Amino acid sequence: MADPTPPTEKELRNAFKAFKKRLKLTQLDDDSKLSKRPTTSGGSASIVAIVPPNEFGKAVWDELVKQGKLKKAGQGMYEMVEWWTL
Repeated sequence: MADPTPPTEKELRNAFKAFKKRLKLTQLDDDSKLSKRPTTSGGSASIVAIVPPNEFGKAVWDELVKQGKLKKAGQGMYEMVEWWTL
C-alpha cells in the first residue's frame, strides 16, 4: 500500500544526506581492507551502489530517483547519479 502523503523536501534532503554518508563510509571501509586484490589500482571506489538507510521509506527513495539524484541498481540497491552525466 502506497503512502498517501508525498515526502517533504526536508525528508528528501535528510535522506539524500544519509545516503551519501552511508555510501562514503561503505567505500572507506572497503578501501581500508588489508588484503587488496592484485588487479585493483586502489583509489577508485569499487562500491558504487548500496541498500539505502532504512529509516526512510521507499517513497523517499523513489522520489529521489524521480528527481534524478539517485538511480536504481537492482536488488533494492541505489547508486548516485554522476553529475557530469546529467
